[in-house]
Amino acid sequence: MARRLFACFGRGASSSSSRNEVHAAHGKTNGAVVEATTPPSSAEGPILVELFSSQGCATSPAAELLLSRLGRGDFQLAAPVIVLAYHVDYWDYMGWKDPYGSSQWTVRQKAYVESLRLDTMFTPQVVVQGRAQCVANDEDALLSTIAGAPRFLAPTFQANFQRPTSESLQVTLTGALRSKVDNNGVNIMVALYENGLVNDCPQGENKGKVLSNDFVVRKLEKLCTVKDISAKKTVSGTVTFTLWDGFNSNKCAIAVFVQNSSHQIFGSQNFQLPDDM
Repeated sequence: MARRLFACFGRGASSSSSRNEVHAAHGKTNGAVVEATTPPSSAEGPILVELFSSQGCATSPAAELLLSRLGRGDFQLAAPVIVLAYHVDYWDYMGWKDPYGSSQWTVRQKAYVESLRLDTMFTPQVVVQGRAQCVANDEDALLSTIAGAPRFLAPTFQANFQRPTSESLQVTLTGALRSKVDNNGVNIMVALYENGLVNDCPQGENKGKVLSNDFVVRKLEKLCTVKDISAKKTVSGTVTFTLWDGFNSNKCAIAVFVQNSSHQIFGSQNFQLPDDM
């Protein structure tokens, strides 16, 4: 990036475009096995919509509500979507420290800013399929960006969930990517996210507001890196998430997505956690 500028935007940013070893660990086969929320079929799979937001940004709450509606299916879209919300930490100095903010998500947004050749990091921002972006509280721009996004077959992963300890969640995934991977390779990423988060905000830009957040990414891990495999090749791997105080499996789910080194998405899948987790 030539410049490091930060902005909290209302509406009006333009959309933008941009561009990928089997070293899979094998997990246990016992435990709760869960099918994908959106079962893969011959049809093209869901579109990954990533929100970068902050409770310290005055215009982010409107975007959070819009993305919650999007994730609930309130819009008549031609394709299903998977929504993930990352809370960045660069507005924490404005009087309110976002309880879900992390420098890890700021780094992730910065990678998109660079791959999409933008000059500014801003909130609220949406990145669609890792290829295009817009201001997240602009409904027309959001829906247009989603409508123009490429779609890919969803992977055929099955998920096995276990709790090795009370403080951890282990997820083993086994299935095929359904897309050929060349020698450049791709990373298979697993996000653990939480819905139904509500916070009073006594300070900062949103002082006096009650802030509601859904699809908030709490953890993100790499399942494995694969390269030079066929679309039908079985891939298996295991990730272990360290859980937070107050973890409630009924409010959480995981998203699995395939991403290349240029941060483009090539398929995604969604899983609800079992009730007994």
